[in-house]
Amino acid sequence: MKKRLLSLALIGAMTLTMFAACGKMESTDSSEKAEATANIEKSMVIGDTTFNAENWEETINPHVTYNGWPCIRYGVGETLVHYTDTMELEPWLATSWENDGDKVWTITLRDGVKFSSGRDMDAEAVKQCFEHLLENHDRAPLDTKIESMEADGLTLTITTTEGNPALMNYLGDPYACIIDVDASDFENGIVAGTGPYKATELVTDDHLSLVPNEYYWNGTPKLDNLTIRTISDGDTLSAALLSGDIDAAYGMAYEAYPNFENDNFQFSSIQTSRAFFASMNMTSPVIKDDAVRKAIAMGIDKEGFVTTLLDGHGVVGNGAFPDGFSKFGGENIKTETYNPEEAKKILEDAGWVDTDGDGIREKDGKKLVIRWLTYPSRQELPLLAESVQSTLKEIGMDVDINCTANRRDFLADMSSFDIYASALVTAPSGDPQYFFTTSCVPGMDYNFGAYENTEVTDLISQLSTEFDTDKRAELAIKLQQKILDDNAYVFCSFLQMNMISKSNVSNWTAHACDYYEVTVDLDIN
Repeated sequence: MKKRLLSLALIGAMTLTMFAACGKMESTDSSEKAEATANIEKSMVIGDTTFNAENWEETINPHVTYNGWPCIRYGVGETLVHYTDTMELEPWLATSWENDGDKVWTITLRDGVKFSSGRDMDAEAVKQCFEHLLENHDRAPLDTKIESMEADGLTLTITTTEGNPALMNYLGDPYACIIDVDASDFENGIVAGTGPYKATELVTDDHLSLVPNEYYWNGTPKLDNLTIRTISDGDTLSAALLSGDIDAAYGMAYEAYPNFENDNFQFSSIQTSRAFFASMNMTSPVIKDDAVRKAIAMGIDKEGFVTTLLDGHGVVGNGAFPDGFSKFGGENIKTETYNPEEAKKILEDAGWVDTDGDGIREKDGKKLVIRWLTYPSRQELPLLAESVQSTLKEIGMDVDINCTANRRDFLADMSSFDIYASALVTAPSGDPQYFFTTSCVPGMDYNFGAYENTEVTDLISQLSTEFDTDKRAELAIKLQQKILDDNAYVFCSFLQMNMISKSNVSNWTAHACDYYEVTVDLDIN
């Protein structure tokens, strides 16, 4: 009996030892796994169809053309002010600002902010940044009207040449990203900003490599490595996301959406003020004909374009701004609606008739041919050209499409096109002034159709100095109506922006201004 008890005791002791050993092994395995997981670097790759030289996004140097967009989109740069989802101004690198009712602005900067170079962001650094901006950028001097600046600690005082009520809105434009001028590599297009990430390598039209900014002032970046890949072809972008070569995509072709409407992926969508519109070349002999411009405006089926070719992923355009946008949205103006029969009558009355029965009208022996210039990097534009070609043919116009990445060469030669179709965020700062000053003032680089109307120019001058928001809205409505009455522009649709990512990506969110894609909260698990 004693032997049996002793044996049982020995067995029990051995069993306890085994369990203890197993528990220790499991505990060790668990801690090793946790340690291994902690040591795994988090990497993410975003594919983007728009980050390329064709879109004037060659680098991330915000002081050149539109390179500020990738600077702010990819978390390298930040501006003094931030836009809410309703496009209202809120503090960002500046905590407050005030105006004396005229030319002087006093801006208080946020304390404790450093550039990725380690330098403190103070008023002197911001002043140096803006001085470099004004020396190098094509739009900033006219937009901001900055005459002089004074720096004192965290207080920046700006004096403008005249009252500029939209100054703070313009200082939220991507070109106004605050960068460390001394530490930036302008030759290679890499800048030192205040955002959550800093650039380590940039190859135009190929990729941008990013790592965390160790000095970031507003939290800790979640990713160890982030790569932005330029993938201009929609089919290639779709295949890359499906295969796992990239984790998220911007600019996906609409026909590819069904591939991602499942639990493995997620969409982030928002209505924006990015307009797809046609600018009439007012120097073109055929476009100078009022009847032709009016017939074109009546001959474009905007609803059909959005419903059929965009598969409903957009909003029909009326004016320069979407319906419901602030106090100056498209619902406040009147424009031509799709009416092919009336368009035919207008052309007939103007002497454009089809004498040889080929379906294309002629006048004075000249065929009614419209040379339509556009580009492929915004997927909506080739689709718009296709739609316009079809509907204008119904009223007797032959549309000759030139969809080219080399559009700049053709824009430089006003005799090479009749209509230029492009995409533009018409209110990137939530204010109406930007569109009119960049696109409707004679001599401005983005007035691609050389449009000129002295009454419009005078109204723009009034808008640029009017501080009262209600009066600014009234002027914006009048301006829209004037340019539409001239049929100088046809606003076809506005972008419903969709960003697609794998289901394990978090906080990659579309924003109404189309800026803030990469934030400190972006993560992948």
